[in-house]
Amino acid sequence: MSATLKLGRESTGLVELRRGPFEIVVDGQSAGSIEAHETTEVPIESGSHTVQVRTGRYTSPTRTFQTVDGDVVTFRCSGARIWPVYLASLVKPDLALVLKRV
Repeated sequence: MSATLKLGRESTGLVELRRGPFEIVVDGQSAGSIEAHETTEVPIESGSHTVQVRTGRYTSPTRTFQTVDGDVVTFRCSGARIWPVYLASLVKPDLALVLKRV
């Protein structure tokens, strides 16, 4: 049984302060990377999963989700977009990247 994790990386008119590719981590394992303005799909098994994006020491919070056969689960990611969050991420690296389910 399989499902699909769809991940898009978009900036909504604001400058993204973290550049370069983000690594996609599904269930603690690397599942590829994503560049700015790109969308990618990762095949996954049905069941409970975690997803996170990271670049170097900077990460997004880990998100959990459930799938059943045939599901398409969609997330959107981006780098920090405002200076105060960017600066805070220097101390707390899991603030650097945003990952939201859509």
